[in-house]
Amino acid sequence: MTLQPRCEDVETAEGVALTVTGVAQVKIMTEKELLAVACEQFLGKNVQDIKNVVLQTLEGHLRSILGTLTVEQIYQDRDQFAKLVREVAAPDVGRMGIEILSFTIKDVYDKVDYLSSLGKTQTAVVQRDADIGVAEAERDAGIREAECKKEMLDVKFMADTKIADSKRAFELQKSAFSEEVNIKTAEAQLAYELQGAREQQKIRQEEIEIEVVQRKKQIDVEAQEILRTDKELIATVRRPAEAEAHRIQQIAEGEKVKQVLLAQAEAEKIRKIGEAEAAVIEAMGKAEAERMKLKAEAYQKYGDAAKMALVLEALPQIAAKIAAPLTKVDEIVVLSGDNSKVTSEVNRLLAELPASVHALTGVDLSKVCACPAAAVGLPGQPIGQAQAEWSWALEPHGISHPCRYP
Repeated sequence: MTLQPRCEDVETAEGVALTVTGVAQVKIMTEKELLAVACEQFLGKNVQDIKNVVLQTLEGHLRSILGTLTVEQIYQDRDQFAKLVREVAAPDVGRMGIEILSFTIKDVYDKVDYLSSLGKTQTAVVQRDADIGVAEAERDAGIREAECKKEMLDVKFMADTKIADSKRAFELQKSAFSEEVNIKTAEAQLAYELQGAREQQKIRQEEIEIEVVQRKKQIDVEAQEILRTDKELIATVRRPAEAEAHRIQQIAEGEKVKQVLLAQAEAEKIRKIGEAEAAVIEAMGKAEAERMKLKAEAYQKYGDAAKMALVLEALPQIAAKIAAPLTKVDEIVVLSGDNSKVTSEVNRLLAELPASVHALTGVDLSKVCACPAAAVGLPGQPIGQAQAEWSWALEPHGISHPCRYP
């Protein structure tokens, strides 16, 4: 079975997310014991199910090993990486009766251009070494060319030693001058580049300082804008709100004082009315108590005579209640013939009245003296002080007591 385990965006030991794809060739082991293990693990499953189980196992080991290696170790030594995955995964799949025949890394890439950056660095190093090699080759070629020319001149001017010596000295001097010129030129070029770098650094430093100054100016402007906004809010919102709150507070305090004064006045009014009513009730109570006291003393002093006076005072009221229905009668016509009994009936009623009063009140009217003096004494007894008190009322009529008052 051919499997392609794939792990996407797995972080390496350096935290770089890589996507790695591998190719694995696996098969069911044919040894009897291992085949029995495979049957135990996969009996009843189809080939795709077996592939999924082995694939997930390989991907798990691949993911765990990726977390222990750096990008350089994974990318530059793929065979060692594949070997490590195979060695780690083989025991696990072997316990399922599966054998890993081969495992290779098919592809390694990332989404943050880390690998391409490594390639650019290596390319730059190679380019630098190539330039150095070219320069060294050109230098060696120049030296060799000069040596050839020197040998040629030696052979050509062998006969003329002096000319040859002069020519040689001239060429040597010329070479020295050329070497010195080249050195000076290289030094000048290097100095030029160094000076250019210094100037670029100064320019960048100036740009940074300008940006800092601009940022400070911007901060100052923002601070001034904040102060202006704050003052504007104070003038347009806070101050009117404080004035309105003060006005409402003053109105509330005035209303509060008003309500307190009204409540105090109402309480004082109620208190005065209560005191006046209490004084009236007290005076009426005292008067009523005094009246009852005097009345009780009079009743106690005069005994039956007092009771008689109460009965006589109540008789008109009793008669008024009895005769109340007759008040609605406009006219009474009495018809009597020769045998009329009206007079006898009226006399009978009047004769029965004392018995009715005696039955109702226990007072015998037949024994009562009707004169004013008898109201303060007992019937059949001497008048005494009472006769003296009523003498002014009896003498003008030529009536003498006792009991001859009509």
